[in-house]
Amino acid sequence: MIWPPSITLRGKLVTIAPLALEHHDALVDVVSDGELWKLWYTKIPPPEGVRADIERRLGLRERGSMLPFVIIDNASDKIVGATSYMNIDAENQRVEIGSTWYAQSAQRTGLNTECKYLLLSHAFEELDCIAVEFRTHFFNRQSRAAIERLGAKLDGILRSHWRLANGALRDTCVYSIITAEWPTVKAHLSWQMSKPRS
Repeated sequence: MIWPPSITLRGKLVTIAPLALEHHDALVDVVSDGELWKLWYTKIPPPEGVRADIERRLGLRERGSMLPFVIIDNASDKIVGATSYMNIDAENQRVEIGSTWYAQSAQRTGLNTECKYLLLSHAFEELDCIAVEFRTHFFNRQSRAAIERLGAKLDGILRSHWRLANGALRDTCVYSIITAEWPTVKAHLSWQMSKPRS
């Protein structure tokens, strides 16, 4: 059996459901909302590359290194993004939460905070993970700020980690939350989600 098993996670704002080929058209709409693929420091597919990206993620799932999801806005019942447990290390019960992107209209709405809360809760409380990682480009300030708001700590920077489509080399910032930190991070995220959004 592949670890972790497939799961659907439901919160007040979002539902996180396993990715399938049938989500293709909805994900084309997601990447088109804000032309996300034009952000040079990310690896978000253009509309014509969405099918190949879904197939890549599903292939990684079959090999046990990724569990990909779509993110559904409960208010509209529309898919607004994608995310994954990735770089899965079943032996050591470690995962990375990554390959995450949202339609521009869904950004800064509180959806991401609840999505991460659900994924982290499941990782630490159901999967008994010893650590959850987050990785992002050094220049992706928005992503780094969002990861730090979760309570993750910077482990280090992998310099010239991999090559982007434009040939530039990515310095990857590696963050993590470990088991001992989860109760405090959980309390902080619960407090963030309880605040009214202005």
